[in-house]
Amino acid sequence: METQRVTEYPTPRQSAARPTGGGARTAAPAPERTAGRPDAAHAALPDPRDEPGASDLAAAAPRDAPAPPEVPAPAAGRRPHTGHARPAGGDEPAGRSRPAAPEPADRDAGPVAAGHPGAEEPDERAERERRGGDRLRFVGAATRRIARGVDLDETVLGLCRASVPAFSDAILVYLRDPLPVGDERPTGPFLLRLRRTDRLPDYAAPAPADADPSDTGEFPLPLLAPQPEGVASGTPELIEVRGGGPLAEVLRGVRPVFGDAPTVREALPELLGPAREIPAGRRAILAPLRGRRRVIGAAVFLRRPDRAAFEDDDLLVAAQLATHTALGVDKAVLYGREAYIADELQRTMLPDELPQPTGVTLASRYLPAAETARVGGDWYDAIPLPGGRVALVVGDVMGHSMTSAAIMGQLRTTAQTLAGLDLPPQEVLHHLDEQAQRLGSDRMATCLYAVYDPVAHRIVVANAGHPPPVMLHRDGHAEVLRIPAGAPIGVGGVDFEAVELDAPAGATLLLYTDGLVESRHRDVWTGIEQLREKLTDTAGLTRPDTPPPLEPLCDEVLDILGPGDRDDDIALLAARFDGIPPSDVAYWYLDPRAQTARQARRLARRALERWELADLTDSVELLVSEVVTNAVRYAERPITLRLLRTDVLRCEVGDDVPQLPRLRQARATDEGGRGLYLVNRLARRWGATRLSTGKVVWFELPMP
Repeated sequence: METQRVTEYPTPRQSAARPTGGGARTAAPAPERTAGRPDAAHAALPDPRDEPGASDLAAAAPRDAPAPPEVPAPAAGRRPHTGHARPAGGDEPAGRSRPAAPEPADRDAGPVAAGHPGAEEPDERAERERRGGDRLRFVGAATRRIARGVDLDETVLGLCRASVPAFSDAILVYLRDPLPVGDERPTGPFLLRLRRTDRLPDYAAPAPADADPSDTGEFPLPLLAPQPEGVASGTPELIEVRGGGPLAEVLRGVRPVFGDAPTVREALPELLGPAREIPAGRRAILAPLRGRRRVIGAAVFLRRPDRAAFEDDDLLVAAQLATHTALGVDKAVLYGREAYIADELQRTMLPDELPQPTGVTLASRYLPAAETARVGGDWYDAIPLPGGRVALVVGDVMGHSMTSAAIMGQLRTTAQTLAGLDLPPQEVLHHLDEQAQRLGSDRMATCLYAVYDPVAHRIVVANAGHPPPVMLHRDGHAEVLRIPAGAPIGVGGVDFEAVELDAPAGATLLLYTDGLVESRHRDVWTGIEQLREKLTDTAGLTRPDTPPPLEPLCDEVLDILGPGDRDDDIALLAARFDGIPPSDVAYWYLDPRAQTARQARRLARRALERWELADLTDSVELLVSEVVTNAVRYAERPITLRLLRTDVLRCEVGDDVPQLPRLRQARATDEGGRGLYLVNRLARRWGATRLSTGKVVWFELPMP
């Protein structure tokens, strides 16, 4: 088998001729290769001069790293005078200028005679310069590769890929568990968890001395054998650093240390485990990873016994790698915490799940502008209202930041409060406009507010500068609803107008933000037309008069987004109108008289008989009597009684008194105060909602 040797820090251009003086150029010596080391196992890093930013290599290199000295150009025909006598042996004192390279005529004359005081000096000097330049290029390329990582895994992977095989044959990276964030002080014991390992493959191991050169079999890599059981099974190791122990002392020292130091020889078994085989001599470096505040981990660089040992300058290289990795880990941890906060903020701003009120089916989608900007000002909401109605809201606060998200949260909360008062849509937008002005002079947003009534099959819509909704009818025809655009919220002094439209059963209404239809490649009206065509095409995939399923329809709508269209957040709210047929509704006006409770019981009993729900007669008569009696006691205008038959039986009693009833503990001498206890006991759900004209008290009973 042919034997070869390889030098450290190989680069693609290290064998090219390098200048050694101002005018003369000397061919660099051919790289030596270690016996039995195939070239594939020691592939060089990409030449940093070919990478972007290679001109900034000196700034990325360590200050203490050796650099090739400048050699003055010789004058023609004579050697420059240095002013100092050269010591015997050819080595010059540190800090003094070196003699220039021999003239071209001298090189052409033949090799220097053996025994001459400067016979090997040019080759040794060129080798030192080459190795120093290789170190600088390696550190520059490695630190750039580490700095490219955004998350924790990418940063650690960058260190491993940069180190093996150019700097070491194997590397183990340990990080503190859990990792402290920012200025947080760690609590609990000092634990290190093995985050990642990397090593040369077994086929790169040298062949035994007596191996047949024609044998192509693989040879094991006797570096970290035997492997611990946890690592072999993929489970990371967890090490507790004992206070005052050897490992704690090395980590406290911050700087990398050779493996042959007495303290490190005791610390490595504590870190790697006693079963691991560590190469002897200077073939191991333990480098603490120190972040901005404290030590957050450790890296172990290992070389095989057949490879040259680490040198003193390699400690500087390991220090640079450890420093950049620790800073990258700190950055990744901080970024991860910010991303977690952003995700939590966005999640709490949007509804966890949409309600499913009677007569309407809802679905939604939300997409941030990008993974690096998870928080935005877009929101959607669905708010149940009295009488089986539902309020549909979609809004967009200008900007993409935590501030925009905070303003969005305040506007969404305000909209929910105003919806609970059952205000008309235009009044809701008016109050939102006032709230936005109180938040600041530049707090602007667009919003669309709609209220759907499943009994009347009508929808009332008011708009504040938002893109118009699109309705997909049951027959597959899609149309853009014509509603007044209005001014954005926050402008102030603008009246909002509401329109009432038909909402037939089987129709689907889509509310969305402008990120769905507008981008740098298309204007908003072109996007709206594409959305309308997409809905029409999707409806054509189903049978006639059969609306497409709502959830797949939302996914199909998002397919109109092309490359580069994700310039803004996207909020999508889809509502399928099912409605409540008139045969399932019973509605009466009752005068507030003493006989009204008896009249209400009789009307409710007749409705239940018509619906074949006689099993609920006793419960409904009792609860209707209690609720109507309370309304008659305080009402001055006619009260309303309505029964709705859906998947449950819902009863609603409205009056003109705004005070909401509350459960209270009645005393033994009180004549009233016990009716709501019966309602709370017998009904599946009950509640009271304040209206602009009074209130509605309702309860629900399960169907038999």
